[in-house]
Amino acid sequence: MSQVEERLAALGLQIPNPVAPVANYVPFVRVGDLVHISGQVSLDADGGIRGTVGADVDMETGVKAARLCGINLIAQMRAACEGDLDRVVRVVKLGGFVQAAQDFTAIPQVVNGASDLMVEAFGDAGRHARSAVGVYRLPMNFAVEVDAVVAVR
Repeated sequence: MSQVEERLAALGLQIPNPVAPVANYVPFVRVGDLVHISGQVSLDADGGIRGTVGADVDMETGVKAARLCGINLIAQMRAACEGDLDRVVRVVKLGGFVQAAQDFTAIPQVVNGASDLMVEAFGDAGRHARSAVGVYRLPMNFAVEVDAVVAVR
């Protein structure tokens, strides 16, 4: 078990199998030492967190949704690294998208759910640049979607 997976296990987290794409794209593309990971939605084995943050999804649940996205990103990282998360050198950037109600402005705080997980999992190598954007709709009504750029060896 990698050191990253040991940290995640200590947090009570298991990394699921990566989610297959739902349209005409691939889950990640590696170019040199960078892996670009397609957006991962707030999906889990129970169907995930769907809805509009600030309307039918509260702030706390929105943060949990972003954390689910982070877990799904780590699943894709593991696949890109052939099962060895210790090959992740740095989480370079996250792009967070929150399906937000018209007057909901706490977008960065929601995306912190994914950002905090990256630091918990990868330590200082998990600190990253980031975008956090509120959007009108996300695919299949998921509350949050996050994509990533990761440096690997």
